[in-house]
Parts: sequence; C-alpha cells; structure tokens
Amino acid sequence: MSISNTKFTIQVLIAFASIYIIWGSTFLAIAIALHSFPPFVLSGLRFFTAGLILFVWQRSKGHKGNSFVNWRKNAIVGILILTGGSGLVAWGEQYVSSTEAAIAIATGPFWFVALDKKNWKHYFSNVPIVLGLIIGFIGLILFLKGSVSTENLNANGTQRIIAFGVLTLSSISWVLGSLYSKRNPANQPTFMNTAQQLIAAGVASFFIALLKGEWQTFEVTEVTSGAWFGLAFLIFFGSIVAYMSYIWLLGVKDPVLVSTHTYINPIVAVLLGWFIANEQIGSNQLLGLFVILSGVLLTNSANYKPSKRVQVRIRRVWILAKALLNTPRSVAQ
Repeated sequence: MSISNTKFTIQVLIAFASIYIIWGSTFLAIAIALHSFPPFVLSGLRFFTAGLILFVWQRSKGHKGNSFVNWRKNAIVGILILTGGSGLVAWGEQYVSSTEAAIAIATGPFWFVALDKKNWKHYFSNVPIVLGLIIGFIGLILFLKGSVSTENLNANGTQRIIAFGVLTLSSISWVLGSLYSKRNPANQPTFMNTAQQLIAAGVASFFIALLKGEWQTFEVTEVTSGAWFGLAFLIFFGSIVAYMSYIWLLGVKDPVLVSTHTYINPIVAVLLGWFIANEQIGSNQLLGLFVILSGVLLTNSANYKPSKRVQVRIRRVWILAKALLNTPRSVAQ
C-alpha cells in the first residue's frame, strides 16, 4: 500500500470515528442544553455560530464563497440535513430521552435504500448489504423494545407518539439532504461548503424559532453553565469536526456506508447515558446493541475490497495450497 493510500485510509478512519463517537455524544449534549435553550434557538445558535467561524476562517484563506449557485446548493443541503435533521431531533428530545432519539433516527440506512432509487439494483443485489440492513433492523426493534419499556420522561403518550413521528421525518430529511449533496456538489472547498450549509441552517432555525415564539420565552440570563457547555460541544465538535467529516465522507464513500453512523450513534448514546446520566441498560438493550453492531459489520464488509496486491497474494496462497493437497504423499520406508 502506497503512502498516499495509507494516508487516505487513516483519514477515512478518523472521519468515521468522528461521526460515530462525536455524533453519538451530541444526543446527550442536546438533552443537557435543552434545560435552558428552546430547541430551535439552540439549533440556530449551534449552526450559525459554527458556520460563521468556518466562513471567516475560509475568507481569511482567500476563499471568497460568493457564488449564488453554490450558496443555493449548500442552503438546500444545510436546511435538509441540519435544520430538518438535527433541528427536529432537538425538538423531539423535549418529549423522549436522548437514547430513544438516537434509536429512532437509526432508520437512516433503510431510508437511504428506499429513497436512493438510482442505486436500487446495486443495493438489492448485494447480499451482505441486504442481510446487514435486515439484521440491523432486528437489532433496532430489540433495542427499542428495551428502551420504551422503562419510563424515562413525564410527557404523555400523544406527545411521545408525535415526537417519534417527527424523529422519523428528521431521518428522512437527513437522507434527502445527503443524497442531494452527493449528486449536486458545490464547486468549492469542503470547508467553505460546510460553512455555508451551517449558516443557512442557522438562519432557517432562527426563523422557525421566531414563528414558534421561542424567542419570547428564552432568557439568556437563566442559561445554566451545563447548558452553555452543551452548546459549546455542539458547536465545535458536533457542527464543525463531525459535520465536516460527514460531508467529506459523502464525497468519497457510498452514502449507505456513511449512514451506518445511525447504527453506532445509539450505542454511544446509551453508554454515555449510563456512564454520565446514570441511565440503566436492560438486557434487551444490550442484545439489541450486539445485533445492531453485527449488522453494521456485515454491511461494511460489502463495501471494502482487498487491494489488488492482497488479491494476488491470496490467489498465490490458494494455488500453493491446492498444489500441496494434490501432491501424492511419499510412502514411508
């Protein structure tokens, strides 16, 4: 493997670690921040601040970012993925736990397959991908069964049903934005694209907060230190590090493979909830975690092929093994 290939492999691993671990942590960070911030005020501050930081940095490096076409493309992506995706998750977490929210949007890979009609032939002819998605779905059911069997919040049943419906819409919106980004890339550096997407999502979230009357109930003087910490984590890690990793991965890897973060995120969310928030993990949840992870590994195995050099070595070993097996053994004297 060449140095360039090794460097690329390391970058891919780091990017996947970012969207797996950091985004798994954001569910708890959102829950903490919601103690002081209304959902769309929180989302607006998160996205707009992160986008502004990246935009100013990119301008200082000489990237103008003044193309209307690129702004339009990035605005569509940002509103679908961030405002419609993460923003709706923040709204849903008012009525369901952070763990339940992470589980609910783990349907992402299924929606990728359902909505990516262009690649249906590839997806449904690939046995490992189909089996991985089926196994992941079974694990999701087990996980959800173990989660909803405990009383986590005091919201009534109707609110919780609506919240799960909104979280489903969140997952669909995220997938639509990801597919649009894949097929309509803006002609700019990744960091500038990310900055514009975040800014557009922040403006859209602020507008929704205005329509919902969230600004009238928000008091900045009543924000707790924990909520400020949650917001800072969401800005710098969730919206800059992890989101840039996600957008970059969409350009170099299959969207279905990239979407497997929605399987890992619930695992991270539950473990952090148990370790930090002292949430209990039931046997069904643990079994669901194991089954989901098995599905992810199977899905990933279909997308990684050994290099030509490794394939040649495998063939050589196979030929040698066949030769040894077919060689008559000498009779002992």
